[in-house]
Amino acid sequence: MTEQDRKDSRYDVVVVGGGAAGLSAALVLGRARHRTLVVDAGEPRNAPSAHMQGYLSRDGMPPAEFLALGREEVAAYGVELVRDRVVDVARGEDFTVALERSGRVRARRIVVATGLKDEMPDVPGVAERFGRDVLHCPFCHGWEVRDEPFGVLASSAAGVHQALMVSRWSKDVTFFLHRVAEEELSDLDLRRLAAAGVDVVPGEVAGLVVEDDRLTGVRMADGTVHPRSVLFVAPRPVPQTGLLEGLGAEMNETPFGTYPVVDPTGLTSVPGVWAAGNAIGFAEQVVHAASGGYRAASAIVGDLRMTDLDAALDA
Repeated sequence: MTEQDRKDSRYDVVVVGGGAAGLSAALVLGRARHRTLVVDAGEPRNAPSAHMQGYLSRDGMPPAEFLALGREEVAAYGVELVRDRVVDVARGEDFTVALERSGRVRARRIVVATGLKDEMPDVPGVAERFGRDVLHCPFCHGWEVRDEPFGVLASSAAGVHQALMVSRWSKDVTFFLHRVAEEELSDLDLRRLAAAGVDVVPGEVAGLVVEDDRLTGVRMADGTVHPRSVLFVAPRPVPQTGLLEGLGAEMNETPFGTYPVVDPTGLTSVPGVWAAGNAIGFAEQVVHAASGGYRAASAIVGDLRMTDLDAALDA
C-alpha cells in the first residue's frame, strides 16, 4: 500500500510495534478477519543477542529470524505491515494514528507494543559488548556461559540479587561494587554472598580488557585486572511509553521505570487501548510478550464483536 492509499484508511486495529507482542497480537487479529496494520520501527530490544532462549520449540533461534517468520505468518492472514514510526495517537470516534513517513490512518482499537530500551552502565566497553560477553539475564544466557568466570557489575546495592542468581550457573563469581559502598550491603547480603562463594571486590571499575575480540578481564581504577570472561550488568530500563502517556493512560511508577496500569488482558485505563510486552513491564521475556499480545488480541476480538452487535441492535 502506498502512502497515498494509506492516508485516512480505517483499520479495525493498529498495532504499534512489530516485536513478539505486536506480531502475536496481529496473528490473532488476522485470523479473526480483522483489518490490522502493524507499524514497526525496527528496533527490537533483543537485537544485540545472537540467539534467544527459553521459548519452547524456538530455543536458540536468532531473534531476527524469529521476527521474520512472524511477519510472514501474519501477512498470510492479510495483516499489513509497514516499517515506520508512530509519532502521535489522538482520541476521537476512532483513533487517529500519525506515522512519521506514511501519513495518518484511523483505527477502532490500538495495541501498544513499543517495548523498552536498555541503557547501559557508563563503563567503557560495556555497551559495545552487550549481548556477547556482557550480559544481563542468566535465564537468557546462563546456560551458554555456564562454568565460566563471571563478573557482576553493581549499579546499586540491589546488584546483590543478580550476583546471587548468576552463581547458579557458575561457582566462580566476582561481584564488583563499582560505585556502591560496601556499607550499603546488609549483613544478610554479605552472608548470602559468602554462602554462594561470591567474591566481593570494592572499588570503581574503569573498563574492560578485551583480547582477540573476547572479554578477558575487568580493569579497576587502580589498575588491577581481574580475569573474567563474562560480565553481567543491570541496564537501566527505559520504557517507550510516550504514546500511552500522551493518551492520558494511568501510569504506575516502579523501581524499573514507569509503566501503564493494565487489566489481565492488557487493557489500559484508556478505552480501546491495550498494551503488551515490555511496554507493560521490564521483565517480559519473548515468550511472555507473545502471550501478552495473544491475550490482548483475543480481548479486542470480543470487544469489537459485542460493540458491532450492540450497534446493530440499536439500528
